[in-house]
Amino acid sequence: MDELVKNVEQWAQEKGLHESNPESQFLKVAEELGEIGAAMSRMKKKPEKIIDLKDAIGDTTVTLIILAIQHELEFQDCLQAAYDVIKNRTGEMVNGTFIKSEDLEG
Repeated sequence: MDELVKNVEQWAQEKGLHESNPESQFLKVAEELGEIGAAMSRMKKKPEKIIDLKDAIGDTTVTLIILAIQHELEFQDCLQAAYDVIKNRTGEMVNGTFIKSEDLEG
């Protein structure tokens, strides 16, 4: 994965995306998230459309890598920070959704 991230970072720099507007880049992230939802919706009727979901998840990851670059962050560090928060998280599944313990209390 490290090599793929580096390839995306190099591609983004070659295209000048590392110097573009982070707010505009976030809109690209949101657009790609919408494509994940659209792909999932299409898969309900045509399971073979999983290729669209694969592409949308990949595109979303690319946009997030670029957003990290624009903020002088390493994508792997962002992922590690998130994992460090969730790795010991406890909770339970409720109607197919994981609910963390602190949200179950009260």
